Amino acid sequence: MEGGSYLIFIKNNKMNNYKLYFFSIIYVSMWSIQSYAQQDVTFTMYNYNMNIINPAYAGTGETLEFTSNFRTQWQGLDGAPKTQSFSLSSPTSEKVGLGLSITNSSVFVLNETDIFADFSYKLKLDETLDLFLGLKAGGAFVNINLADIGLDNDPLFSENVSVFNPNVGIGAYLKGKNFFVNMSAPALLRTKRYEKKSGIVTHATDKMQFFVGAGYHVPLNKDITFTPSFLTRLISDVPFSMDISGMLNVYDLVDLGLSYRLKESIIHWCFLK
Repeated sequence: MEGGSYLIFIKNNKMNNYKLYFFSIIYVSMWSIQSYAQQDVTFTMYNYNMNIINPAYAGTGETLEFTSNFRTQWQGLDGAPKTQSFSLSSPTSEKVGLGLSITNSSVFVLNETDIFADFSYKLKLDETLDLFLGLKAGGAFVNINLADIGLDNDPLFSENVSVFNPNVGIGAYLKGKNFFVNMSAPALLRTKRYEKKSGIVTHATDKMQFFVGAGYHVPLNKDITFTPSFLTRLISDVPFSMDISGMLNVYDLVDLGLSYRLKESIIHWCFLK
């Protein structure tokens, strides 16, 4: 077993006297989850982390939404990958939504904290069709503790690296009565995480990622709705990646879901209101 993730979702419902509803999800990987070196964190449960990958999602709901996620992999190994994320989004007016996301990831001697603010604007296309356009701005604080490797006699690893990489992103989110479509590029700038010039040049870069996804809500009866969805993740020189998910909403109280990442993993979850 690779590891697990724990997610808390809090929603402020104005339609219900501003009471807070607390949701919890525990899901466990059944197969290995492959990650691509030096790329941003991939969220398997993307429907609950949409604010992080698409700035247009901010304000698409009717209420304040807060999401917290914790993920570990390869438990028991020193320097194993760990990720914590927090995101907040809310409509601030009839057409404007704002969001904030913070993601911290660490593996071995690398630690990165991404902080981004989101802005979205709603265009009313039809009575039941809205198009949200979003902008994301912020950056990544990258720290690489090369000295901790212990190669004291190698000048390449004699000092640590600490940099800030600013970035911007764009996104679009089309929301209909029973469907949604999203497209986004959360980081448009190609940034460098590490580069040394001491006889040997070593560097790692982040390449632009492009997300495309959609979903459709299928009412099975008055109490149960089935939502199939998918999300593709495109990166140059990296194999094609797609998540295919199916979710059952029961009495608007419980979400039961299953997600398959092509050739990589199967994830299942239970989301309780």
